[in-house]
Amino acid sequence: MNRRPGFPARLDRSPTQVRAPAPRVAAQARPAAPSAPSGVGLDSQAIRTRMVTRLAAAGIADARVLAAMGRIERHRFVDSALVNQAYEDTSLPIGLGQTISKPSVVARMVELLLGALPAGRLGRVLEIGTGCGYQAAVLGEVATEVYSIERLRGLHEKARENLRPFRLPNVHLLFGDGMQGFAKGAPYAGIIAAAGGEAVPQAWIDQLAVGGRIIAPTLMPDRRQALVVLEKTPRELRRSVLEGVHFVPLKSGIA
Repeated sequence: MNRRPGFPARLDRSPTQVRAPAPRVAAQARPAAPSAPSGVGLDSQAIRTRMVTRLAAAGIADARVLAAMGRIERHRFVDSALVNQAYEDTSLPIGLGQTISKPSVVARMVELLLGALPAGRLGRVLEIGTGCGYQAAVLGEVATEVYSIERLRGLHEKARENLRPFRLPNVHLLFGDGMQGFAKGAPYAGIIAAAGGEAVPQAWIDQLAVGGRIIAPTLMPDRRQALVVLEKTPRELRRSVLEGVHFVPLKSGIA
């Protein structure tokens, strides 16, 4: 798909406050991520390499995803009391009843999102549920533009603080109702949700570009969640139901 000009958005703006798109200047070298606190040792590349090796052994095959998971330091998105568990394959609480997903789940969903693109970066992506900002950072490594929307003000602020030192120019955080999507950024090459609902909202389908994918946990008739992949073709919307997952509920409104 052709990429429309992007626009940097201030991280504290709501969807209604984002300005009209402006031409993007040529990309420049990204500043290095901040160093870890003295004595923590979790900024070691070796510890992330071990995590990536486990992900590959578990079936993650896309080199773009593995590279992104190896670059983004997960411990910077985890509360200090849980930092020693940052590179274990486990979800962890981030406050307000929400969690940071397992590394294997993040990698799996991002790989599914990239599935229709054999090489290179995906175009513009919409993430529903920013949480602490970790998945948005990973998406920023594999997509040209990421819009991530969060309905909980506390988490929106936490993600903004977590991501600010990384200075990711292509990741934009929005405070708003994720069930409505973000029409101003549409159409999207991919939409990925970090919360599970009864069905995929029509707004997301409308904002998805032809050829794009939606990856979303969705409730099945037995009331269990499963990953659902929706692929938009010129003639139809293809639906695939994959493995079971467990995400927080998808809710409307803001809080």
